[in-house]
Amino acid sequence: MNVGRAVLKLIALMTVAAAPATSADFYGLLRARDLSPFGFLRLDMRPPHAVAIEPGSWALETGFASQNTWAMSPEVERYLIGLEPGGRRPLGEAELGAIRDLPGENYLVDLAMAVADVTLHYKFSPHLSGYLIASAVSYDGGFLDGTVERFHRALGLSTFGRPAVERNSVNLIYDLKSTSFASLGRAPTSGGLLDPTIGLRYSGIQLGRAWNLSVEAAIKLAIAGERPLLSTGRSDYGLQTTAQWRGARQAFYANASAVYYSGGDFLVQQDPQIVPTLIVGYEYALTANTNLNIQGYASTSVYSRRQTDLEELLGNKYLVTAGFRHRHDNVLISFGITENVQNMNNTPDIGFQLGVAWLP
Repeated sequence: MNVGRAVLKLIALMTVAAAPATSADFYGLLRARDLSPFGFLRLDMRPPHAVAIEPGSWALETGFASQNTWAMSPEVERYLIGLEPGGRRPLGEAELGAIRDLPGENYLVDLAMAVADVTLHYKFSPHLSGYLIASAVSYDGGFLDGTVERFHRALGLSTFGRPAVERNSVNLIYDLKSTSFASLGRAPTSGGLLDPTIGLRYSGIQLGRAWNLSVEAAIKLAIAGERPLLSTGRSDYGLQTTAQWRGARQAFYANASAVYYSGGDFLVQQDPQIVPTLIVGYEYALTANTNLNIQGYASTSVYSRRQTDLEELLGNKYLVTAGFRHRHDNVLISFGITENVQNMNNTPDIGFQLGVAWLP
């Protein structure tokens, strides 16, 4: 994949040009969140930064993330592969009718999503800080379909029916137990503001000589009611704890959270439930101000047997993110690439994140 090769080349160039790091700074886990359309509107606890600011100080963090999703049930995949010899086409009423006539439950999610976050941090005391996150999302057909197809061909993977459908379009077809929904050609909304999140974090808890522990509580506030693909209209609540181990050049992280998801009604009705998430990560100080990160994300599905019997929608979500951070004076730049693993039809094919933080 061209983007992946470019990132690897950039990292290699930095490695060649870098002087050995003498006093490494660690920045913590990449602040990636779940961008899956299946449960995207719930509260998702972001891993905390490892960077400290002085009490009474503000820090401003901005982030941009983009993902491409092509997910479907097995019957829909077989149907689309059968259409491939006829070339690409926009999906219309004929294809929708054929998908609805397929046996069992079926769905197709073909869209791209871009999310912008602005986070304001404030340090109340040496160990207590608070934050406010404001977010906006845009839905469209994206631009990565061709890149993903070439990547799959290079690895000898299945086409997954992509060559039968017009590139960079939006298609949402749900025909599960509790609903029948179709949105062909465009999403129900082009985007808008998401629910804001406020949180408190207590850090600096010592576990032995090398481990530090932080705890955090957050609320996603539904302040504008239910809005399709923007808000469930219900507030969610979450708790999170993060353990950090820091050596001279490397650091390890383990992050566990539990969110009370209040459920939702749009597309498919989802029940109120506790959603656990685990993130483990490794950080390496490449130079005095550039670090490499790799981390894994695992979370349970928001669906139950009441909504569907399709195993991949019921299965856990697994994501791997790799990237780097670079700090120049008070500015910290982050970049990461996220890929789904194991259950391919309940998470995005690929995602990117770019972050800029001002840390006084």
